[in-house]
Amino acid sequence: MRKRASVCLAVLIVVASVGPAVVAGASPAAIDPDRDVAPQRADPDGDAIGWEGGYWHDEPIDVDQSDGLSDAELDAYVARAMARVEYVRQAEFESEVPVEVISREEFRSQRDRNATDTPDFDAWNDQVWEALFVIGEDAEANEELQSATGSSTAGFYVPAEDHIRIITDSPDEPTIDNATLVHELTHALQDQQGDLGERISSTETQDAGLATDGVVEGEANYIEQRYTERCGAEWDCVETPRSDTSGTEAPPNLGILLTLLQPYSDGPVYVDYLRQQGGWAAVAEAFENPPTSTEQIIHLTDEEPVPIEYRDRARNGWETFPDQGVDGSDTVGEASMYVMFWYQARTASAQTVSPRSVVQTSGPLDMYNYDAEPSAGWGNDRVFPYHKGSGEEAQYGYVWVTEWDSEQDAAQFHNAYRAILDAHNAESQGDNTYVIPTGEYADAFRIDREGTRVTIVNAPTADDLSDVRPPGASADTGGDSGGDAEGTTASAGGDGESGSTGLEAPGFGPLTAVLALIAAVALAAVARRLD
Repeated sequence: MRKRASVCLAVLIVVASVGPAVVAGASPAAIDPDRDVAPQRADPDGDAIGWEGGYWHDEPIDVDQSDGLSDAELDAYVARAMARVEYVRQAEFESEVPVEVISREEFRSQRDRNATDTPDFDAWNDQVWEALFVIGEDAEANEELQSATGSSTAGFYVPAEDHIRIITDSPDEPTIDNATLVHELTHALQDQQGDLGERISSTETQDAGLATDGVVEGEANYIEQRYTERCGAEWDCVETPRSDTSGTEAPPNLGILLTLLQPYSDGPVYVDYLRQQGGWAAVAEAFENPPTSTEQIIHLTDEEPVPIEYRDRARNGWETFPDQGVDGSDTVGEASMYVMFWYQARTASAQTVSPRSVVQTSGPLDMYNYDAEPSAGWGNDRVFPYHKGSGEEAQYGYVWVTEWDSEQDAAQFHNAYRAILDAHNAESQGDNTYVIPTGEYADAFRIDREGTRVTIVNAPTADDLSDVRPPGASADTGGDSGGDAEGTTASAGGDGESGSTGLEAPGFGPLTAVLALIAAVALAAVARRLD
């Protein structure tokens, strides 16, 4: 697999472009307690935090983007932005950071050239997203992920090449948004201070990838927001001409987009929490040893996931994908589960969570809310995609084992999941078995609940369910591999190949448009219910 950010593309999205405005509620006088760099007009004898390339962090520069950036303007713009990142982060760049401007067409061309043909991974990943009721059987996860990122990415940092690429729709007259530049420079600083490439390529599951990005992207978004707070209040910032964002492209899958945004939303809150506990040293420690689940990012906790052992008991030709994920499984985590309930409430009017819940956040650092009753209390989960046959004749299914902190948490998840099936007109077949007769999620489902564990078995037909996972075997997830078990996989979090779309840490285009889109559809869904 390519880096498992399954958000495989999670690191390919950078939330930027809050714009040069003072964030509501911010007090310029109390923006940062670490202000220990005295303004100076003369260049320092050596390098200094808050000074780069001949510019102090608070020094004015002669840059006008109305007719695009010249080479000289770009050099000054980048140098002062580096000084400002140093000043806010209180850390020193070790070397210059080259910035290259490319067209969106070239970006897409590079992405397509770097794409590899991975049919097993694609089939495996399709089932993970289908289990979340975010992508149906008539769509492919990789295409939906690229669609969600291709038109929104404004820039990215490439650790392997130590430079930033800024994407523009007008390469002959390039402009760079302040927030995008600062965000990507923070990634460059992370790479110089640590090893960003290793960090973003080492995760093995969707949940772990999002959790790691909660630190990587959370710090970059935190620095970005601290920077934009000063624009117009303490600092003069380069204005970015407004561009036409009306576009004719179809809107992306909002379930995927909201999943990928989780690190950019909850990450800054987590980084702020770490700073309050132990300063920037605590943030650096979290970068070296990232949290293992989105639960830790959402709830600011160090609670570790409960190990889940799993015994494969499939028969009659049904098999897992042993070379994908962690011994064939993925862990989607609490954030992705919340998105499942929100997305189905929005698209299918499932009685799961209020669509308004996504915008009920705790403060200016927190863009979206990922905390809701049916997904809170998460202890761990493992999704095992299955297949029977290959190629065009292949059939697919999955077993999703979920563990919860209490029986009440398990019941809340079970009830909300049933609400999704009800929203798709699922027909009961007895023995906790349901069949969705038509539509993009037309399949058979069996829900086995015992204590704090809820196991969901999916297959094309009700008869196939017992071949993917025989009744009574769902609770048998531990012990040796005796009996009719075909093997025992390691617990979630073990070693295994990891998936990737490339070692880049990029940036989102105008965040305000993305925020408005998700908020608008959330409120629109509520309005439809009230009609």
